[in-house]
Amino acid sequence: MNSNTLSRRFLLGGGIATCLSGTDAMAQATAQAFVENLYQPYLAKGFQGQPYGNVARFFVPALAEAIDRDNREARRRNEVPTLNGDPFIDAQDWEISKLSIDVTTDSDTATARVSFQNFDEAKRIVLELVRTPAGWRIADIKAPSGSLKALYKLK
Repeated sequence: MNSNTLSRRFLLGGGIATCLSGTDAMAQATAQAFVENLYQPYLAKGFQGQPYGNVARFFVPALAEAIDRDNREARRRNEVPTLNGDPFIDAQDWEISKLSIDVTTDSDTATARVSFQNFDEAKRIVLELVRTPAGWRIADIKAPSGSLKALYKLK
């Protein structure tokens, strides 16, 4: 293993560790920091996407519960879940570049406009954020393929 590979793995591990930091750190983070910690790892080659084992780290309770319930039911039926791709980049495969994040905060809500290139195709994702006792969480993701709340039929 050469030093470049080790450096990339160390940087990737650091980015993931930042995303996985305790709830105290995430509760103190700004909406901008929350979104940057979410998207920066996608710039690393070989990044496999954010882990969804604990959706409550990313989403407001109602959306997290809907995703968890759908995943459990899909496993039970041996089917593909409703969310069949990475909602943060609106794709199943990716090679992300030219990442730009613009967050507007208004007290306990925020809107993040995330733009990037995926395999040289321009994408724009809008995240609606809410400050919760656990920190900033995503209430909805609006992407070219549609809204995450609409996908799960949430109001």
